[in-house]
Amino acid sequence: MISLPQAAPRVAKLTALSIGVALLATACGGSSTPSQTGTTTPAASGIACPAPSATAGSTTAPGAGGSVPASTTTTETPLKIGSLLPTTGSLAFLGPPEIAGVNLGIKEVNDAGGVLGKPVEVIHRDSGDTKTDIATQSTTALLGSGVSAIVGAASSGVSKTVINQITGAGVIQFSPANTSPDFTTWDDKGLYWRTAPSDVLQGKVLGNYMATCGAQTVGMIVLNDAYGTGLAKNVKEAFEAAGGKVVAEELFNEGDSQFSSQVDKVLAAKPDAIALITFDQAKSIVPLMTGKGVKATQMFMVDGNTSDYSKDFQAGTLKGAQGTIPGTFAKDDFKKKLLAIDPALKDYSYAGESYDAVNLIALAAEAAKSTKGTDIAKQLKAVSEAGEKCNDYASCVTLLRNGKDIDYDGQSGPVTFSDAGDPTEAYIGIYEYQDDNTYKPSKEEFGKL
Repeated sequence: MISLPQAAPRVAKLTALSIGVALLATACGGSSTPSQTGTTTPAASGIACPAPSATAGSTTAPGAGGSVPASTTTTETPLKIGSLLPTTGSLAFLGPPEIAGVNLGIKEVNDAGGVLGKPVEVIHRDSGDTKTDIATQSTTALLGSGVSAIVGAASSGVSKTVINQITGAGVIQFSPANTSPDFTTWDDKGLYWRTAPSDVLQGKVLGNYMATCGAQTVGMIVLNDAYGTGLAKNVKEAFEAAGGKVVAEELFNEGDSQFSSQVDKVLAAKPDAIALITFDQAKSIVPLMTGKGVKATQMFMVDGNTSDYSKDFQAGTLKGAQGTIPGTFAKDDFKKKLLAIDPALKDYSYAGESYDAVNLIALAAEAAKSTKGTDIAKQLKAVSEAGEKCNDYASCVTLLRNGKDIDYDGQSGPVTFSDAGDPTEAYIGIYEYQDDNTYKPSKEEFGKL
């Protein structure tokens, strides 16, 4: 960490983040200090976040046109990909966009002729959450079906229950949403990969961002699992490195239904801002906080709970609250493609990461000239770096079949993998809630790990 004089302004301190986060925020404007309605109401000291950037809603750069040449190598064993994504449990809201991303990827791969001369097959199974054994049962079924790779799980806690089962079978586990730093050093035989960046990055961005909004103190309500505590640790480190102080940190366990104790203890510390590091427990926690006078502008959410609450809360409940989701904003043309797959989509969280996972697996299989999981894994890093840029399966596989090295840049960002299977650079999107309790893109921040 760069040493700064004590008199250095807060904004100067924020430039000292060692992971290289490039802040895109502009100057702050306005003030939103909540009125005092009781002794437990946080005393926000001028929460006023940077104005939104102008990056949202653009389109994706088109891939290369032209016909796709036939593969020079064919396979007797078609590539079979499984998905282990949530359709039940506390992260079920993430299932639809992730499954749509997988299905769109499969469709585009097969529209371009498939992998090694054969259409790719996909099998979907529910991951549930850590309160059930659904993930283990689903994994057993997928492995029994002969998949070479499994896209999932969404929850880091769920992935920990099945990662050894999957990688021990010589099958790739490729998560679009796992963010726990623990997977970076996991003994996975080179078979665990992810398109979502480690929470080292999301935590740094969120902690830093709350400070740019003027918060000097923060309280946190945290899910006590690998995801929650890992993210909270990095949020705290970044916020305190920026000159702030975490004045309360209250934990709860998966399966808990009562959160009054945690809320009361956090509010008693009178923080300027409150970070909710939860899954769908936010549906119970938010009303408890607003009922005690907490303003939405004091609330900062994360990828586990930045969701559509239009049917859960009264209009205006979350207006001005903000949340972070790893990955770049879903662009308009990509959303249209996803809606053609699933017209009921409301959220797009991790759809790009899921789509990219399918494309990378398919491209690595082409590069390996094999549909065997261990062979595919050896090519995943190579297709993500140091070659000719391309951003969809058709354009990338055309380059591969013409003998070119490729560098896949996807819907989630530049992707480039480390030896551990982690993205080495990524965007974190910051979203702001509207009056109808849905969220819209506000700004993107880029970082390297």
